[in-house]
Amino acid sequence: MSGINSIGPNTPVGKIVSQPVQKQLSTQPARQIKLTDRVELSKVNHLLATLKANDVRIDKVNAIKAQIAAGTYETQAKLDAAIERLMDDLGR
Repeated sequence: MSGINSIGPNTPVGKIVSQPVQKQLSTQPARQIKLTDRVELSKVNHLLATLKANDVRIDKVNAIKAQIAAGTYETQAKLDAAIERLMDDLGR
C-alpha cells in the first residue's frame, strides 16, 4: 500500500557516540600548488617552423623595401592582379 519503509528497532540507524572521533590536524599551512596555463597553437607553430626553414632572399627583400620607400612598389598592374585574385578566391 504505502511506499514508505517501516521504522522500528530493526532499522539500520547509526549509533550516537557520546565522545566524537577527533582528527589531528597539521599546524603547517596548506601547501600551495602552482598552477600554470599553457596554450599551444599548432598552426602558428607550423607556420613559424616553415618560415624559419625557408631561405630568405635578402636581395629581393631589400629591393622591395627600397621600392616601398620610394613609393614605386604599388603599381596599377599589381593592384589589378591582386583584385582579380581576390575576386577569384571569393568565387566570382
